Amino acid sequence: MANHTELNKASLNQAQLNQAQLSKAPLSQATLNRIWSRLVLTSLVRSGVVDICIAPGSRSTPLTLEAERLKRHNPNITLHTHFDERGLGFLALGLAKASQRPVAVIVTSGTAVANLLPAVAESRLTREKLVLLTADRPAELIQCGANQAIGQKAIFGEHADQFCDLPSPSETIAPTWLLSLLSESLHHQAESGGSLHVNCPFPEPLYGDMDDASHYLAPVLPWLNSDKPYLTLTKMSPCLDDVKAQWQNRVSQKGVLIAGRMTQDDRRTVQMLADQLGWPLLTDPQAGKGSDYSGFDVWLQNPACAEWLKHADCIVQFGSRLVSKRLGQFISSFVGDYWLVDDHQGRLDPYHQSAYRIIASPSVVADTLIQCTCQMNLPQPVNDWARDLASVSQQVMALLHEQCHSSSGVSELAFATDVADWITPDCDVFIGNSMAIRLLDMCACLPDVAVFANRGASGIDGLIASAAGVQRTRQKPMLCLLGDTSALYDLNSLALLANNPQPLVLVVINNNGGGIFDMLPVPEAEKDTYYRMPHGVEFSHAAAMFGLRYANPSMLKQARQVCLEAMNQTGTTVIELTVPAGECGRDLKALFETVRHANLL
Repeated sequence: MANHTELNKASLNQAQLNQAQLSKAPLSQATLNRIWSRLVLTSLVRSGVVDICIAPGSRSTPLTLEAERLKRHNPNITLHTHFDERGLGFLALGLAKASQRPVAVIVTSGTAVANLLPAVAESRLTREKLVLLTADRPAELIQCGANQAIGQKAIFGEHADQFCDLPSPSETIAPTWLLSLLSESLHHQAESGGSLHVNCPFPEPLYGDMDDASHYLAPVLPWLNSDKPYLTLTKMSPCLDDVKAQWQNRVSQKGVLIAGRMTQDDRRTVQMLADQLGWPLLTDPQAGKGSDYSGFDVWLQNPACAEWLKHADCIVQFGSRLVSKRLGQFISSFVGDYWLVDDHQGRLDPYHQSAYRIIASPSVVADTLIQCTCQMNLPQPVNDWARDLASVSQQVMALLHEQCHSSSGVSELAFATDVADWITPDCDVFIGNSMAIRLLDMCACLPDVAVFANRGASGIDGLIASAAGVQRTRQKPMLCLLGDTSALYDLNSLALLANNPQPLVLVVINNNGGGIFDMLPVPEAEKDTYYRMPHGVEFSHAAAMFGLRYANPSMLKQARQVCLEAMNQTGTTVIELTVPAGECGRDLKALFETVRHANLL
């Protein structure tokens, strides 16, 4: 009996030994690819990623399958898909722009990666946090004639703030190394924004059953079972004591406040400061709500108005990326104290003025200045020195309304002066580049809404996709304003607006080509052929192809009504405003000439 028991124990021990040896058998490459992908994506989620954007591809299969697995286990994760990598990059940019969180992008190898460059270039300038997970061929398949293999190392150059070129997944590399590398990179991104490029070379096989990898993951199992980042790095808070001290000598001066790109909450706090001080507040369209001094890009062309503003002793600018050319000229020639407040690091003044640069949130600094001013027991408003310029603004806006609404038809200037009445209180606005945002800067006084735009590189690519990303984050009705060439350039991204659960009105101003060139001194003989490039198309078929509602109203009042009705319906409506080529340029030049010689003060 004893011998039988000993025999059973020996057999059991041998079976356990065999199982242990089996569990330590080399992991398959497919398993290692998946395990590394899991560690990468888990690190991203621990750093705040909830949106993952995926384009189709085979080499990216380990990342795609792990993203799907992650979504099954975490209801907070949302997966977004698009067949066009360029549009996918801008979709991610819009998601990050609205959420202020990092957004992951998964693409396959080859030119799929290169198509992300325009969105990465924009994020470099406007600091949206993109994490680009690009699948790659292993090193032995690069530069040897292998299919779909290009050089992807540092492909985005200086446009990506950080780059991690991972080795191919291997058991000889501990998972702790991978996690610490990613944690450090993600911390740097959290501090300064911009894009993080993680290049992931996956050897084949890419498909197959998963092996038991518990022995490989044993060093990081406690972390996997937690919800913390692998490394915890601290962030220093800005010290505003010097700001308070500097403000003591500025608050009673003749000052100008400028509101550039900022959030809706930032804009409201800056308005409170403006009300307290009495200083003129010049607001960029990206700031949202207009001010009593709207239309300054137009009235600054009047010599008397420009001269009046030069009496200012100081400028305090909140937010950067200003649209107005005339405001830029005022800043570039300004002699006095210039403060520039923006939470993005780096130089944000294209005029290279000597400046007091405060790297902090506009609302935090504005609130600090409000509290500091209150403690000084000054009369309010402190110095209402430029109130006459508010009267100038009213005159210019009245002149615009008279000039633009003499007929009931549609024109670009008439639309810009009327657009505030197209915007419902619960609506977001996305403004395209080129003439769209310039017209609103010159002619509109926007209501208190959140406004979004791509004003870093200020390109016309990816605008529809970016608007879609913003709306997916905010889940609110949206009015999106684009020119015709911009819409054509991102036509594939109309697919992102199909089956839209929220109302979205896409207004396309069709002036048959690049109307912006009517405002520039391009050679007249070559203007159409090499600059405007008339396309001769309309957008009804594009809307139909993607299942979107479409309208082409010929009267401004009718167009506004279509927009307001569409804002109360789920789904996307394309409103095409067909206007004569060259008309906007002629109207603006006539307006500028009238204002230049008007007696406004």
